[in-house]
Amino acid sequence: MPLVTLNEILPAARKAGCGVAAFNVANMETLYAVVRAAEIENSPLIVQVYQRLFGDERAALIAAMAAKLAKRATIPIVLHLDHGNSVEQVKKAIGIGYTSVMIDCSSLPFNENIKHTAEAAKIAHQSGVTIEGEIGHVPFGDGEVKLSDAAEAVEFVAKTGVDALAVSIGTIHGFYKKEPRLDIERAREIGRKVAIPLVLHGGTGVPEEQLRQAIACGVAKINIATELQNLFIREIAVEIKKNGEKFIPVDLYLKPVEDKIIEYARSKINALK
Repeated sequence: MPLVTLNEILPAARKAGCGVAAFNVANMETLYAVVRAAEIENSPLIVQVYQRLFGDERAALIAAMAAKLAKRATIPIVLHLDHGNSVEQVKKAIGIGYTSVMIDCSSLPFNENIKHTAEAAKIAHQSGVTIEGEIGHVPFGDGEVKLSDAAEAVEFVAKTGVDALAVSIGTIHGFYKKEPRLDIERAREIGRKVAIPLVLHGGTGVPEEQLRQAIACGVAKINIATELQNLFIREIAVEIKKNGEKFIPVDLYLKPVEDKIIEYARSKINALK
């Protein structure tokens, strides 16, 4: 089937009390592996591409591969721009076939965030594309966490028209130095007041029980990037150590790595059901 938007999968997931895995891919192998995992598990899938990859042709090449895989897939697949940094980048993503976008203006003052997100939402919706915004701020690494506010969530959704809302409830991007403790009561309050699907960034390393609690509060999209990409790199290192100087064609060399990614993605998909 053709690539779909968030609206084809997330509202139903929220209503059913399920989460959908959103995996960040960066090449053919990671893309193929997460699609294969979702097909095995008969689960909808969100394929994400981080905004940095839009600096050259990689985002467009991944889009072409994703469209090809989606066409013969038996599951719905969304192709999503992750952490878009401008309205111009949103336009670029739409132009090369992305069916969903995020614009992340969460580091700006709240009213500026609303302004830019509303502009991007208008452009996305005119093109039949869904959009995700963010309030509060989920930092990268050691940055400062700014927790989301329920009243601001209501205002933001009303004024921007976003289809999904990323909220900050205690996660960060990257690996955690200690086990995260999600603010579930905050998530519950936002979920009571906001009807659209919520999004959890920084899903890497969050214990499954906390993920289940967040899903029960209305979180329907869980982003997974660092752990998956780190696994890909580490498994390549394993193959290098195992094979030494022996020549193996690249596709065969990477097959065990792909298998590990498939296994990992299946476990994550199952944890969110």
